[in-house]
Amino acid sequence: MYAARSFRPLLALCGLAAVLSSQPMPAQAASPAAVAAQTPVSNRTLANRPDFAAQMPGEINPKAIREVHWKTKPLYDVPLMNADINPSTITILGPAEATQEQMIAFIKKHNAHPKLNCTVEDIVNFYYQEAGREGIRPDVALCQALKETGFFNYGGDVAPNQNNFCGLGALGNYHEPGHSFATPQLGVRAHIQHLLAYARAAQPSLPIVDPRYWHVVRNRPDLCGKVTKWTGLNGTWAVPGKTYGQDILRLWQQAQAPDASEASLHAANNKIKKAPDEASAYTYRGIVLYNRHDYQAALADFSQALRFAPNAGDGYYNHALAATKLGDTKTAQKDYDTLLKISPKLTQAWYNRGHLRFEKKDYDGAIADMMQLLMLEDHSAFARNLIGVAHIQQKKYATAWTDFAAAAAINSADMNILANQFIMEACLKQK
Repeated sequence: MYAARSFRPLLALCGLAAVLSSQPMPAQAASPAAVAAQTPVSNRTLANRPDFAAQMPGEINPKAIREVHWKTKPLYDVPLMNADINPSTITILGPAEATQEQMIAFIKKHNAHPKLNCTVEDIVNFYYQEAGREGIRPDVALCQALKETGFFNYGGDVAPNQNNFCGLGALGNYHEPGHSFATPQLGVRAHIQHLLAYARAAQPSLPIVDPRYWHVVRNRPDLCGKVTKWTGLNGTWAVPGKTYGQDILRLWQQAQAPDASEASLHAANNKIKKAPDEASAYTYRGIVLYNRHDYQAALADFSQALRFAPNAGDGYYNHALAATKLGDTKTAQKDYDTLLKISPKLTQAWYNRGHLRFEKKDYDGAIADMMQLLMLEDHSAFARNLIGVAHIQQKKYATAWTDFAAAAAINSADMNILANQFIMEACLKQK
């Protein structure tokens, strides 16, 4: 018997709404880490997230599955600043370049409702206080926290109430929740102290609250005080983490990008007047125009930047973004083809090209690009999710079911993945 089209998907959406609206307060008797350790990983961020069978528990209703809309992460659409600084030269120690106001706006732009036990303004201030005291770059350290927590959205082994912003003690595939801290500021302090263990031989100026500090000092002489650059964290802080430091620095650059204001446009025009033959000036103005939704003018500036710097990966990336906004996906895909030969480790480019291939019904091509992305970043839940949706289109339903399960195991708080699991379950034949 087939379920009515309008009824079962509606039940799926109702189930998703129930998960979102009925989150019980965590028990307070034990420490947050102890509570998290006793909680399945899938429920550490969404307490009422349901369990789904490991294997597809029935047959698909072909009519129902043809008539539903699947959820994927949208294309990345934030332009890149000129890569005029070699990431391998950026030190962990140093002053901030982004202001607190820029960091606050950057966080809120990406997550309007971060799962924090304080305000966004507070968490930013804590990073600037704690990192500034020890000589760590506070803006970059905060970007590391944004990468680790998904802009404070969580969804992995660490629960939001642990105030653990950098995965301290979380062992990845072992699903250990890691350490907990009584307040957000102590969690920030522990993060900064752990960075100090890598970057400086001298001890922190305040009493040590990082439970892993002495482990690095005593057991890792190859690391203690010797990892002075953010890219030096590749494969050490994060494993395999092939582009871990670069990803952090890319967020840092994005946080400093110009906005759509008249002041930014005025500054951009002045840059071009002063340096009319420099790609960086046209990139800067192109980003301002892009943020003002003047995509045609932005495309012209990005094209000009490419004339002055024809081998700049950021130039092709920005050109592709503007072309996509104008509906010219053919040009965008050509840009990505060129870009990925120049910058094969740019995960955003693999995702965007794969998504464009998916939209053109090149499902094998989309899956191939997501697999390339996963070789660089194996904890990419949205790549796994897109693979699942592509397998749906290929009618490989049992494979798609396990794809969604694998994506959820990486990030249980991703609403696109959860929605797809609900929808697919609703598309099963009724027994």
